[in-house]
Amino acid sequence: MADPNSYPDRLNTVTSFGRVISVRGSLARVGLLAESQLGRSEARATVGRFVSIRCANSTIIAMITEVSCEDLPVSDKYIATASVDLLGEILGSKERPKFQRGVTNYPTISDAVELITSQELRTVYAPTGSDQINVGTLQQDQSVIAYIDVEEMLSKHFAVLGSTGVGKSSGVSLLLNEILKARPHLRIFLLDVHNEYGRCFGDRALVLNPRNLKLPFWLFNFEEIVDVLFGGRPGVPEELDILAEAIPMAKGIYTQYQNTDRVGLKRIDPRANGYTVDTPVPYRLVDLISLIDERMGKLENRSSRIIFHKLISRIETVRNDPRYTFMFDNANVGGDTMAEVISYLFRLPANGKPMTIMQLAGFPAEVVDSVVSVLCRMAFDFGLWSDGVSPLLFICEEAHRYAAADHNIGFGPTRKAVSRIAKEGRKYGVYLGLVTQRPAELDATIISQCNTLFAMRLANDRDQALLRSAVSDAAANLLSFVPSLGTREVLAFGEGVALPTRLRFKEVPAHQLPRSEATISTAPSTASGHDMHFVTAVLDRWRGATSHRDVPNDPIITERPVARTVEAPMLQPSMGLDPDRFSLLKKPLR
Repeated sequence: MADPNSYPDRLNTVTSFGRVISVRGSLARVGLLAESQLGRSEARATVGRFVSIRCANSTIIAMITEVSCEDLPVSDKYIATASVDLLGEILGSKERPKFQRGVTNYPTISDAVELITSQELRTVYAPTGSDQINVGTLQQDQSVIAYIDVEEMLSKHFAVLGSTGVGKSSGVSLLLNEILKARPHLRIFLLDVHNEYGRCFGDRALVLNPRNLKLPFWLFNFEEIVDVLFGGRPGVPEELDILAEAIPMAKGIYTQYQNTDRVGLKRIDPRANGYTVDTPVPYRLVDLISLIDERMGKLENRSSRIIFHKLISRIETVRNDPRYTFMFDNANVGGDTMAEVISYLFRLPANGKPMTIMQLAGFPAEVVDSVVSVLCRMAFDFGLWSDGVSPLLFICEEAHRYAAADHNIGFGPTRKAVSRIAKEGRKYGVYLGLVTQRPAELDATIISQCNTLFAMRLANDRDQALLRSAVSDAAANLLSFVPSLGTREVLAFGEGVALPTRLRFKEVPAHQLPRSEATISTAPSTASGHDMHFVTAVLDRWRGATSHRDVPNDPIITERPVARTVEAPMLQPSMGLDPDRFSLLKKPLR
């Protein structure tokens, strides 16, 4: 006998529109009653709506995934049938209802089915503590706020998936701004592939680009430095053998140079210094080249000497390329700046700016993968060796570029570094946020580690199939809505939300909108004056980015910082769209 004060005791006060006619595991079939009086449009039973199933000791929350009038029972009692997924249940008294995931008391045949009330939705989505962020409203009832559990979302990683133009970037801006409000001391590192987030976080973020980044070449491990020297192509085996022997020796020479007087410096045995090619200690390019040259001088075979000569030439070419200044500045001076670099990159201390935005669009295309690999690896290693004392959220935009499903595409060490954060990072306070428009091209092992998913509109069948394999069976039927989601609409799954939910991200303030949210008109601007002066100004900036000469109006020359504390302006792609934007080309950037 049910308690008359129990929460589900409402069968006489609310008109039910259906009855349970079959139950199987987490699924049930509901017969829609012909005599139902619920004819209003807001009370229509259709796919995507939440319903309440009144059981003896609880109220089960379910979602309609299919409605059909085919194969109706023999009785003319029902006008249609609906399939529902059983998601959770509300227990307790009417005064103190409590929602829990999963079902312990399954419905029985002929249990009443009603459309869920606003109060029940609020019970389901009620914040369970202060560690919740407001990201929008439910699609079914816009008076109910959709909350995300920050601890669950971060500690078990998350991913934002969606095609171009569905509001993915603004959704990322919204989530990160809300996370910063809830966790003001959490450090965030964002890989900004298209330089679109530079102005989304105001003075809480440090924006890095090639003009104000110092990432010494000796911080790169062997695979990464080879990728830089060979421009992303496979290395020549003979040259790799020479490098693998010379780099540890160069590290030993520099260490000995630091610890002894210059007079009487004795060359050390490379096998005695204890360094490997991957040990993150400084060395100088001049010492490396000197070692290679010395070995070349001992050879009599001309063909063998050519290999050494090519390697030296390759190192010198990259060293003198102005695009690589961020790596090779002071390459022959030395200095152990690792602590300074890590402090600067990962905001330790934060000094009021707990977030770092790494703008990648200004880096040479051949070196972007190596730079990302170094950053991911150092983020994980610092968390590992600090025992996770200072948590870091690492956001990887366009993640499929760095961790492709096809292992023949992309840079192996980058995939390995991202995968390591995904698999082990939570143990050491390094959390991962993936953002991609092509989840099917992303390594399935990595995306499977993300326990909270925000799926926006995805039209590609392969992307939908991957998403279907990543979510639980109870939420799988929701994925049929993915191709028809509107802009800013999102299906949220996993640990961070109370239930698999269709919600709408709230409006993002104009000053927090990524640049991609603004559109460039296809109609040419008549006021911009596209004459030869305009073209010349563009070419000067273009050439200035890849040459040492002082080009008038060159932002890289005019804005080169003299010290680490001077912050370079954001690169042009991240700037807002000004109606007079072309006139900016004729004068230095502010």
